[in-house]
Amino acid sequence: MNRFLIFMVSTLMVALLSCANESKKEDDLVLIKTEFGDIKVKLYNDTPKHKENFLKLVNEGFYDGLLFHRVINHFMIQGGDPDSKYAEPGARLGGGSPGYTVEAEFLPEKHFHKKGALAAARTGGPSNPEKRSSGSQFYIVQGEVFTPGKLDTLETMISSKQKNELLRQCFEDASEELQTYRANNDLEGFNICIAEIREKVDSTFETSGKKFKFTEEQREAYTTIGGYPSLDGEYTVFGEVVEGLDVLDKIAAVETDQKDRPLTDIKMELELIK
Repeated sequence: MNRFLIFMVSTLMVALLSCANESKKEDDLVLIKTEFGDIKVKLYNDTPKHKENFLKLVNEGFYDGLLFHRVINHFMIQGGDPDSKYAEPGARLGGGSPGYTVEAEFLPEKHFHKKGALAAARTGGPSNPEKRSSGSQFYIVQGEVFTPGKLDTLETMISSKQKNELLRQCFEDASEELQTYRANNDLEGFNICIAEIREKVDSTFETSGKKFKFTEEQREAYTTIGGYPSLDGEYTVFGEVVEGLDVLDKIAAVETDQKDRPLTDIKMELELIK
């Protein structure tokens, strides 16, 4: 019996030590060096594809000498376009890549666009329905501070957008039936079908819990340090600034041209902090 108890205690101790070591696992930190100062970012473990890709490029020296080519005050600073390394003054940038994209890793309720969020840029529109990330381009959110009322309004707008998307999909699914009513000049049947689809969507949206709501953590961040909440769930956030928010503000405030490119080049160098 005593041996059994000793065995159980030993097993428990090993398990506890293992958990403790896991919880103490150090974050992967990357230093972004600029003439305005350094920005230190940590990478999230639960966006592994983006983390692995970013670390790979950093270790290869891919980012060294590239520019923050797109800067919008109270929004974000963006860099990582390989075409920016030797770009002529005033040249349009933002289309370059290492030749591949990265699968989206959305965790919007956990990793969101608060000030200092590190996120992957991507191509928008129908050409990228899976919202895959650029292989190299990233941005750091500056954003703005929101009032609770403004967040309420944004919630309503996002919910309306989601509802309209559901409605569009339902109309698309019923397109053959609707076309039959049109072909038969059956206006009454057509209108009844439309009304039934709208009623179904309204009911589904109200009862399924699909209405968009910010979490308490999001509300706390967006009403204190600020950010850009309308991007949540649209772009992959894979890290955050842990030091250097003042440097972010300095870069965001520089003078830019009509294409949002800084008039004076802002070069970067990235290194893994060991």
